[in-house]
Amino acid sequence: MLSTYRPVLRLPGVARLYLVGFVARMPASMVGVVLTLHVVATLDRGYAQAGVVAAAATTGAAIGAPWRGRLVDRVGLRRAILPSVVVESAVWLTAPHLGYEALIVASLVAGLFLVPVFSVTRQSLSVLVPFELQRSAFALDSVCVELTFMLAPVLGVVLATQVSTTAALTVVGCITVAAGVLLMWANPPTRSAVPTQADAPAAESASGRIVSLPLLVVLLANLAATFVLVGTDVALVAALNEAGRPGDVGWMVALWAGGSVIGGLVYGARKRGLPPLVLVAILALATVPAAFAPPPVWLALAVVLAGLPCAPALSAINSTLVSLVDERRRGEVMGWSGTMSTVGTALGAPACGFVIDRSSPGAGFLAASVVGGGVALVGLAALRLTRGRRAARAAERAPVPELVDA
Repeated sequence: MLSTYRPVLRLPGVARLYLVGFVARMPASMVGVVLTLHVVATLDRGYAQAGVVAAAATTGAAIGAPWRGRLVDRVGLRRAILPSVVVESAVWLTAPHLGYEALIVASLVAGLFLVPVFSVTRQSLSVLVPFELQRSAFALDSVCVELTFMLAPVLGVVLATQVSTTAALTVVGCITVAAGVLLMWANPPTRSAVPTQADAPAAESASGRIVSLPLLVVLLANLAATFVLVGTDVALVAALNEAGRPGDVGWMVALWAGGSVIGGLVYGARKRGLPPLVLVAILALATVPAAFAPPPVWLALAVVLAGLPCAPALSAINSTLVSLVDERRRGEVMGWSGTMSTVGTALGAPACGFVIDRSSPGAGFLAASVVGGGVALVGLAALRLTRGRRAARAAERAPVPELVDA
């Protein structure tokens, strides 16, 4: 397995990019659980209302991601993210002192100016890593994301439960400033010295809009995967709170991410990958056992199982995406990918929270699985139907051989 990743890590700038991305993603990976605990415990609201706060942040991110990506393409990384660093730090340093309604507005603003760490890291990988190594590179990037999610939420939960949620949100603001400054210092490349075309570039209309069906399928996979992940996150917090074990949230999330690390390393070492929608369907199916697992032991085993397909699904989405897009438009398209991810979060958090408030945490796991898996299956069916129609049309246009008498 090491022989698979050694050539990637030896490429100039790649190891540093992984390290910078690991640190810079920490605020994003801890803020969700901290916000949920703050709304439920400190503001004394329900899980559906906590989901609304999360949805406000992700709705803002969905709106802001494409233009931030386009800005990176046009003016470069440092000039593009400087306003984000300033606004994000101001929002998260004042958020702990706001009421519920004001917190919704602040979360929306934070989403609009979210530092595009995830998309920039993947965009830079597509520049630094040759195409034949990109599947392994993106698998390793997904593993790094999971490692961040193993450590950062634990820090957030410890601060929120042992000190206060106000202190936890303040730390989020401080780390946001540090992460933004670190990313600006590293300034990873987002475009080759000589711009290149992807192996299968998406077609563009006269207006410059990308209209590739494969691209739409990848974006749909991203939405479905995010819905499953955020629903699982909300349901896990609810299950442990209901069992009177809120302090277990951190290490349970770490186990979930640990399963994803194992799955990502194994997947990245494979010689062949799987289509993103297939992996998303597997991800949804793997989440079902958590709905019936009592905490803590059985739930711990269930979240490890649920985590195994996470990194493979995300790495397949990202590696497929960059293979479809001309790098001159890659920042913008990665922004649209981020938009689909945040739409999945904006839908998944309140929807699963609504189900949990009216039923049980187990129903939240099932809702995430059914909806996310259903979207993946619909996408697979639509893609298969489209391919079938194209094959039928090709057969109709094929010349009919003439019959010659013997």
